[in-house]
Amino acid sequence: MRIAQVAPLQEAVPPRLYGGTERIVAHLADALVELGHRVTLFASADARTQAELVPVRDQAIRLDPYPLKSDVAAHLLMLAELRERARQFDIIHFHIDLLHFPFFEHLAERTVTTLHGRLDFKDLPDAYRRWDSYPLVSISDRQREPMPDANWIGTVHHGIPVSQFPFSPQARGGYLAFLGRISPEKRPDRAIRIARRAGVPLKIAAKVDRVDAAWHEEVVAPLLDAPGVEYIGEIDDAMKAAFLGDAKALLFPIDWPEPFGLVMIEAMACGTPVIGWDCGSVPEILEEGVTGMIVRSEDEAVEAVHRIGDLDRRQVRSACELRYSSIAMARRYLELYRMRCDLHRSSDDILRTA
Repeated sequence: MRIAQVAPLQEAVPPRLYGGTERIVAHLADALVELGHRVTLFASADARTQAELVPVRDQAIRLDPYPLKSDVAAHLLMLAELRERARQFDIIHFHIDLLHFPFFEHLAERTVTTLHGRLDFKDLPDAYRRWDSYPLVSISDRQREPMPDANWIGTVHHGIPVSQFPFSPQARGGYLAFLGRISPEKRPDRAIRIARRAGVPLKIAAKVDRVDAAWHEEVVAPLLDAPGVEYIGEIDDAMKAAFLGDAKALLFPIDWPEPFGLVMIEAMACGTPVIGWDCGSVPEILEEGVTGMIVRSEDEAVEAVHRIGDLDRRQVRSACELRYSSIAMARRYLELYRMRCDLHRSSDDILRTA
């Protein structure tokens, strides 16, 4: 099958540091190639991929040192390039929210659009009703709740190349880990309180976006000097497996409708269980008492820290291999691609015989 993957340009594919959507695009493209398909990736030139790369920008936007950049212009140029090549592909898979909707309506039946973000913004339902011919894929069933009547054709959970995350049978570091962003919805402040009350060291590997800088300075920064709390900063993939694998557990104390939570399955791949808040996709991704514990308060989280060692880290790893490998993700997407291609061929047959 000839498949185009269309990535956002904010981060490299995969990201050099923090980043979720572009990382999943990288894993998916490589897995599809491994399964024998012809994959073309539209992304920035710093992508690392087994697919054929169409570079549409010299580098990803976030780490580009040039002070003045236009993400709108960059994405429009990518869509123009794709539109010229569109007939080369059996299926076009978009990962850029709805930016492409006005430009590919004539090809909507040969597309799949995965929505990677939250969907409870005011203007989104009207837009998805306006362009309702595009087949949509959610990354969790919970993600769909703000738009239950959209043109959903399936849910595909994220997958990762599990073999790239060495299994850690023991929590050699003995600390709790927080990995992600310093932001109000990710709640690192909550993670710090939980760790301190439980009497277990906490290591925080996270970036601070400009939009969250004031909140970080006001709320989180004063807590980072507390005993047992270590702020590492943003880490790359080479550091991530050891950071997660050496941890006693990953704290995932979110306070927003998380669409998936990639870091949960990255921790699970290392054998590290997750203590996650009963919020967003967490109850859908975690298996209570097997891959982690789901909590609803800081008191419950502290108790979970003391009991998390009862979980079998080998079972955590096995569950990840079974449910969240990149090959499993690719196979689920292939089912949707084939369904779209079959429908397209059926429509062509009807038109030819009409």
